[in-house]
Amino acid sequence: MSNPILKNHAQKSSIYLTGAFCMLFIIAAFLIPDLVKTKMGEWTASSMGVFGGFYLWFGLAAVILLGLIAFSPLGSKRLGPERAEYSWFSWISMLYSTGMGAGLLLRAVQEPVFYYTHPPRGSVYSASEFALQYTFFHWGLTPWAFYGLFGLIISYNLYVRQSSILGSAILGDRMKGNALSIGMDSLITICTLLGVVAAVGLGSRQLLDAMVYWTGIESPDSRNAIYLLLSVCILATLSAYLGVSKGIRILSNLNIGMATSLLIFAWIIGNEWSLAASLFRTMGAYIWEFIPMSLNLGSQKVSESFLTDWTYFYWAFWLAWAPFTGVFIARISKGRTIRQFIVGVLLVPALGTFLWFTVFGSNAFLLIETGQVVVGQFESIYSGIFNFFGAFPFSKWSSAIATLLVFTFLITSVDSAIFVLSMFSDEGKTEPNKVFRLFWGVSIALFTIGLILVGKDQLLESVSQMLILAALPFSLTFCGMVIYFIYGLYPSKK
Repeated sequence: MSNPILKNHAQKSSIYLTGAFCMLFIIAAFLIPDLVKTKMGEWTASSMGVFGGFYLWFGLAAVILLGLIAFSPLGSKRLGPERAEYSWFSWISMLYSTGMGAGLLLRAVQEPVFYYTHPPRGSVYSASEFALQYTFFHWGLTPWAFYGLFGLIISYNLYVRQSSILGSAILGDRMKGNALSIGMDSLITICTLLGVVAAVGLGSRQLLDAMVYWTGIESPDSRNAIYLLLSVCILATLSAYLGVSKGIRILSNLNIGMATSLLIFAWIIGNEWSLAASLFRTMGAYIWEFIPMSLNLGSQKVSESFLTDWTYFYWAFWLAWAPFTGVFIARISKGRTIRQFIVGVLLVPALGTFLWFTVFGSNAFLLIETGQVVVGQFESIYSGIFNFFGAFPFSKWSSAIATLLVFTFLITSVDSAIFVLSMFSDEGKTEPNKVFRLFWGVSIALFTIGLILVGKDQLLESVSQMLILAALPFSLTFCGMVIYFIYGLYPSKK
């Protein structure tokens, strides 16, 4: 009987390249950890310093291009002949859980408070509105435009051109299996793997801080991190094994339900009308200054160090996450029109994110202004959310929901990554063989555990830096895919 994991040359090459990359990285990190950390930091800073401007232009171009496509006649074209496969609620829940997930808990109060106390430049707006404006900028339209544009290209290939979900499918059948297509698919696979490992690493750290909050143990054993990681990976593998409808969709719906409950609670305990006014004023400022902020021009210009530490880093991070997020969004978008796709992927999640950060950020500012909380309690991305709820009534209940939400958001990030990697490995099939789902679930768990055992937090930081480095070749590949996609949009009308 043939091995379903290694059915053809292209699959074997992609899996071998990914496996070789992972092994080399772990071996190097084990033998020369300090050098790996130093070099990763240097290369990351150099890549963002040289190509940061390209990231800014690409981000703005992605937002504008999706807007133009949505309002063009192409917007009415349906991605597949059937009606939408999933309801609006389930569809938005799945793409939102995959695209942002636990990051919203990590940054809910930490990032707005940082901009509040360390504004990157002067502004005509109040300190609180300006802090929220920059948070909107880093978490709003641009990241979702990266996801949406890549997802649209894959969706169009899959449902309109009746091709494969693989990124290399845009090259056509003539290029199938050659070095360029294998290289493209391997790069996308590596970005996906690094992205999910970085997410699991950050999320498990926040779960460890939750353990400190609940147990009072200041320094949990590193084995606890492995136990938490194993729990996440086992449940994520089970979810991916059950499939999109029976696993990922149900868990994503649960996520959005809990996140909405947490958001409503945080809204009610604050000043409701003040929050609503702040949301609309900040959205207006964000939209008004979006283009100069995107290109770092004029009075909206910030320092190069701030760009490197924040905007360049975020744009590279979102780009590196675009492969698996975009592919997963394409997988669940069958039956949507292109206009519905763009509205659902670009605008709806961005508006939800704006509301989320306004509620948590504005209430955090109020706590600081009234002296109920000192700024230092919000500095950590891991414990900030728990310190926030600790200042309000029913803190045990809200912190319990936040802890559970970090856990389930992590699961939905990992299960969608497992599903996407399985599709990559099974010739781009939208319902990949369950053997692949088990294979990638186990592989992600082993790779992340290996990193924790070898280098702990230092190595997880190196993985995040490697992810930023992988964003560079992927962004250039992505740019070529966009040009190729636009060029081939209307061949039948010539």
